[in-house]
Amino acid sequence: MLDKNGIAKRIAKEVKDGYYVNLGIGIPTLVANFVRNDIHVEFQSENGVLGMGPFPLDGEEDADIINAGKQTITTLPGASFFDSATSFGMIRGQHVDLTILGAMEVSENGDIANWKIPGKMVKGMGGAMDLVASAENIIVAMMHTNKAGESKLLKKCTLPLTGVGCVKKIVTNLAVLEVTPKGFKLLETAPGISVEDVKKATEGTLIIEGEVPEMML
Repeated sequence: MLDKNGIAKRIAKEVKDGYYVNLGIGIPTLVANFVRNDIHVEFQSENGVLGMGPFPLDGEEDADIINAGKQTITTLPGASFFDSATSFGMIRGQHVDLTILGAMEVSENGDIANWKIPGKMVKGMGGAMDLVASAENIIVAMMHTNKAGESKLLKKCTLPLTGVGCVKKIVTNLAVLEVTPKGFKLLETAPGISVEDVKKATEGTLIIEGEVPEMML
């Protein structure tokens, strides 16, 4: 089973040379720590940063340099800062190659719910709806089940939707799955996790074709 860093490390393998990548709040922000050193990637944050680096070491934080989740970050040589209008111009103009988001629920047809739980106070929807409406390639980083052990990979989302039919791939603490027209296709299992474990934790339709490999980190 993977922890949050393990999920981020596996997703980092999906990042290709020359990509412009938007990292959502939560687990996705960790991905920048695990991208290969031999490729060049530009990380974009919707609060107006292009060229984010890994998180700063203790004692080296700059409170003026933050990501969309208000976490302190580092910037790489050539990084730039700009206003929200420019940032969302990049997003809505489809200049971002890959968007990595967290989610509370994902349905088997690729719907995503990640902005609101009814009855709980939220500051706003943020940029999630712009991101899922504009991005061609969306990978979700999430835990496979909630704290009660209930699946978060569902036949149909129960929470308010952020986007419809937009998620391409999901990396959880248990598995890597691709969203297909027929449901969740199991691509890899996490270390120590069996196909049966993934079946039990998945409410939506799970497609298993042949022998499923264990993911390599």
